[in-house]
Amino acid sequence: MIDPPMQLNNTSVNVTQINGEDYICLTDMAKSAGQERALFSWIRSKHTVGFLGLWEQLHNPDFKLHEFVYFKEHAGENSFNPSISEWIEATDAIGIITKRGRYGGTYAHKDIAFEFGTWLSPEFKLHLITEYQALQERQNKLAEWTVTRVLSSVNYKLHTDAIKEYIIPNLSDGAIHKYTYTNEADMLNRIVFGQSASEWKQQNPALATSGKNQRDYASAGQLMMLANLESLNSHLIANGVSQNDRIIQLAREAKRQYQTFVDIDNITQQNIKRLNHEN
Repeated sequence: MIDPPMQLNNTSVNVTQINGEDYICLTDMAKSAGQERALFSWIRSKHTVGFLGLWEQLHNPDFKLHEFVYFKEHAGENSFNPSISEWIEATDAIGIITKRGRYGGTYAHKDIAFEFGTWLSPEFKLHLITEYQALQERQNKLAEWTVTRVLSSVNYKLHTDAIKEYIIPNLSDGAIHKYTYTNEADMLNRIVFGQSASEWKQQNPALATSGKNQRDYASAGQLMMLANLESLNSHLIANGVSQNDRIIQLAREAKRQYQTFVDIDNITQQNIKRLNHEN
């Protein structure tokens, strides 16, 4: 289930993914439009049955055409009252599914959900499309941040491994090993964030109590820069470059990358403000 759900007319409309495709809850849509029984009349329509049959033929190689013909021939008749479940079971349809439980209801592939939105009203369909596009942008932003955070974590491992292999063996006092890791990490923290991890915790005690650190609240641009600098620093360490010289090279590289990542973050913030305004 995609969280948070869309909001239409102050009603949550859930979206779930099936085989990589988004399925929108028709039950929630009908409730949001104030037409909770609309599904019953929608599935009886000849136009609806024709549309569903065409969609299935395009996307479902196991769709049962013979059974579909029966539905198509009887659609619109007063005595024709099929349920969603009967349509699915008879034709092996995949465009519509039913779910039980906490987020239960009737879900349909987004193509079909948009068609149902038209049945509810053209205005509702436009609202649905707008909210769905905003949901996609939020999901893309979350995916971008997650990938960047993982990349930063991987490069941090490379960074600490380089410290362990090339710096610690040259230290005579084992008691300062932990400080070495902190020192190297904070060297990068100060270049990217302008402060060490401990300084951030002192300035943000409420956030720090949640077990998170300043990297968890960093922008995508900051995380990308941090990942790049960690990779460069591990390379410099392996080549025996002193920390003073590394600081100079890392600072130069950070300055070179800075404007690019500022532009990325500005675009991201503009998109977030636009989405908040639209919502």
